[in-house]
Amino acid sequence: MLDKLGWKKVDKEILTIEERMANLRQDDIPKHIAIIMDGNGRWAKKRALPRFVGHREGMQNIRRITRAANSAGVGAITLYAFSTENWKRPPKEVEFLMRLPEEFLNSFIPELMDLNIRVEMIGEMEGVPEYTSRAIQHAMVKTKENTGMVLNFAFNYGSRREIVLAVQQLAKMVQDGTLEPQEITEELISEYLMTAKIPDPDLLIRTSGEIRLSNFLLWQLAYTEFIFTDVHWPDFTAEKLLDSLESYQQRNRRYGGLKGE
Repeated sequence: MLDKLGWKKVDKEILTIEERMANLRQDDIPKHIAIIMDGNGRWAKKRALPRFVGHREGMQNIRRITRAANSAGVGAITLYAFSTENWKRPPKEVEFLMRLPEEFLNSFIPELMDLNIRVEMIGEMEGVPEYTSRAIQHAMVKTKENTGMVLNFAFNYGSRREIVLAVQQLAKMVQDGTLEPQEITEELISEYLMTAKIPDPDLLIRTSGEIRLSNFLLWQLAYTEFIFTDVHWPDFTAEKLLDSLESYQQRNRRYGGLKGE
C-alpha cells in the first residue's frame, strides 16, 4: 500500500536494515547530507567517562555512518568536525581533537579505497597543527581518484568566515575590472564558496537535542530539510540514519512553490 507520496506503508520494526534500505526510493536519495555531530561530551558524561572517550567514540561512529550512507546511495556527506568556535575549548581537549584525524583517517583509508569514497575538506588549515593538516591532506591525495561518495570534513570551518572570503574574492574581481557588480548572482557566489564542488545539502541532521545551526553552511542550507534528534552522536546508528532518510522521503519539498498541493 502506498501513501500520497508513493511511500510503501510497512512496519519498519519487523524489517532488517537491508530491507529498509531496499525500501527507499532510489530516485529520492539525498545527494548531500550535512551532519552536525553533537553530543560526544554529553555521551561520555552520561557514562561517567572523560570527554575524550566520547570524542573517540564519536570519531569511530563516522566510520559506521559513512558505510551506511554509502550503502544507501548518498552522494556526499559533510561532517561538522571542528568549528572556528571550537578553539575556545580547553587546550587539552583541543589538542586531543587535533590528534583524532591522524588516528582515524590513517586507519580508515584502506576501507575508503575499497568503497571508492573520496575525502574532501572545507575550512582553513591556517593555525591547525602540522600533524593534523598532514593527515587530512594525505587522505585527500590517496582518495582523489575515487569516484563514489564524497566524505567531506568541515574542519576549522565557520560559515560566516566562508562567506566573507567569497565576498572578498568577488570584490577583488570588481576592483580589478574583471567582474561587473550586476554580474554577481546567487550561482556565482556559490561557485566561490568552499562547497563549490558538491551540491547544496538536501538534508541536515543535528544530534544531541540542540536546535540551531551553529555557523554551519548558512548559505547552502537555504532549502535544506532539517532533522533534529535528541540522540547523542556516538549513539546515532545506521538505523537512526535510515529513520532520517525515511522521514526525508516523506516530505514534500516545494522550494516556495505548491508542488503536490
